[in-house]
Amino acid sequence: MLNFHGAGSAVGSGPVWIDLYDPSAEEVAQVEATTGLRIPTRQALSEVETSSRLRRLKGGLSLSTPMITFEQADSQLKPLGFLLTKDHLVTIRFHDLRAFTSAAQRISEEGGGDPAETFIVLLEELVDSLADALEEMAADLDSVSSRIFDFDVRGPSAKRMEQPPPRRRDLALRRILRAISRRGKVLGKVRASLLGLERIVPFVASACDGLQLTDDGRFETIRRDIESLDEFETRLAENVQFLLDAALGLINIEQNNVFRVLTVVSVVGVPPTLIASMYGMNFKHMPELEWTYGYPYALGLIVLSALMPIVYFRIKGWF
Repeated sequence: MLNFHGAGSAVGSGPVWIDLYDPSAEEVAQVEATTGLRIPTRQALSEVETSSRLRRLKGGLSLSTPMITFEQADSQLKPLGFLLTKDHLVTIRFHDLRAFTSAAQRISEEGGGDPAETFIVLLEELVDSLADALEEMAADLDSVSSRIFDFDVRGPSAKRMEQPPPRRRDLALRRILRAISRRGKVLGKVRASLLGLERIVPFVASACDGLQLTDDGRFETIRRDIESLDEFETRLAENVQFLLDAALGLINIEQNNVFRVLTVVSVVGVPPTLIASMYGMNFKHMPELEWTYGYPYALGLIVLSALMPIVYFRIKGWF
């Protein structure tokens, strides 16, 4: 999809901002003919070397950065490219970004601007979108934190803590782990996007004089905003690690509870087994064989030997 913004600007006879959204070969050829610029391919925009992402062209700059898709349910990193000259700003993207819609609306309301002004507006909106994503992430992590630390719920009319069945508890813990892992992956992609913008801003600011672009201090403001978001993302990443450790600790507690129950059951079963095996030896001179109530006596002794460990463990609070 090919979008033109600021057509007929005083900067030049052509459009100031050309937005290529997942462009076809015909659209690329049309823009190259209009601007005289070579449009990089998606593969070229995906290069990870700094020298490939930040390049000086004849009369302009070629910039690229990975940018998150912002849909947390299926967030992806896709390349975002800029070609910035005195006369044109060409953007190449492969996913929908709210920042571009907001930037186009701002430029339309403010009456347009030169390529540098348009580029700064785009950077501001991209940073604002990343800030919104981090704020949503912080709220989501608070929700996950509540799910972890309020894992045991009290019934509305119960006098003691009511715990869901083990199967439901296992399923809830699996969901919590998946939720934490998803948010950790999203944070990693947000960090990559911030790092890309953090490299672009000083590179463009240093080239303003050569390109006769206007820099009214907004690049420095954007840089400080990115630094603050980077610190915020670091705190969120630490929070994700903390929640992951808490969830794993909760899983360990659940596993210990299972082993504790098995231990109690095995200990409770030892004395009855010992008594039953002793009276099952069938020696000739066993006094209990001649007793009228020998069988009930043996059964009672077995039951008593099973109840005594249960009472002991109950007093100790093992279950």
